[in-house]
Amino acid sequence: MRKKKRIKKSLVILQLLRTTITMEYLIGMKFNNFVLLAHDNNGGRDILVMKQDQQKFFKLDEYAGMVVSGEAGDTVYFSEFIQKNVVLYRIRNGYSMSPSAAANYTRHELAEALRQKVNIVNLLLGGFDKTSNTPSLYFMDYLGTLAEVPYGSHGYGSYFTYSLLDRLHRPDMTQVEAEDLLLKMDSGRRKY
Repeated sequence: MRKKKRIKKSLVILQLLRTTITMEYLIGMKFNNFVLLAHDNNGGRDILVMKQDQQKFFKLDEYAGMVVSGEAGDTVYFSEFIQKNVVLYRIRNGYSMSPSAAANYTRHELAEALRQKVNIVNLLLGGFDKTSNTPSLYFMDYLGTLAEVPYGSHGYGSYFTYSLLDRLHRPDMTQVEAEDLLLKMDSGRRKY
């Protein structure tokens, strides 16, 4: 069963709500007109699932959002911190951050936290830039590495899906084709 959220027509978030999934998993894909972010709802450690209703999607703005994985406390604390500071930026300045600015701010905060208290948070940040009318997807890990990518994945499922994404991902896919691709990758990942 899938639960779908839409933010305008540029960012699509899918939550994979299958109780048979036994691993943490995030995936993001960028296309010509939108970004697709998907995640499972499992919270756990290594291969143990301790919770199946973990919040992993955080809406940053009308046109941007991020999916996170990692240590349970760190992901919630860090994601809410970023979310509230992006909103504060919009209130103070009267306009929203672009996805690129939000990604660079998030990377800066991860790098600063690395010197004080390490936050074990891996994330994919996606959004649609209103000024340039282009979608963007950013890959970040807990060490503060930032890269703009056409697709990315975190978690155990990423070992299985990168080969499929290399072969099947096309930037000109429609939203229906992208969702079908996501289902193919999810069914392939669950076999193992």
